[in-house]
Amino acid sequence: MNRFHVWVRSLENCCRVRVDGVENGRWLLDQLGRAFVFKTCEPIHEDQASCCSIFRVSYNSQMSQSIVRKVLAAIPEVQLMAEPA
Repeated sequence: MNRFHVWVRSLENCCRVRVDGVENGRWLLDQLGRAFVFKTCEPIHEDQASCCSIFRVSYNSQMSQSIVRKVLAAIPEVQLMAEPA
C-alpha cells in the first residue's frame, strides 16, 4: 500500500482523524482496531467531494492525543501531517 496523509486535531475529549482517501480511511480504522488502540469511535464520515475520511477517537485513561499520534506515526503507510492553521 502506498503512503497517505493523516491529520490529527485535538478536541476537548477526543481527537479528529482525517485521512487522505476513503479507502485509506477504512484501512486505517481497521488497522487501529486490530491493534486494539480503541474499542469504539464515531462512525467514519466519507467525504467524496474532498476524497477524505474523518473519524473521532475518544480519549480515556489509556488513550491520549500523544499516544494516538505515536501509534499513527508507527504505521509505515501513514504520513502524519501538521494540521493546517
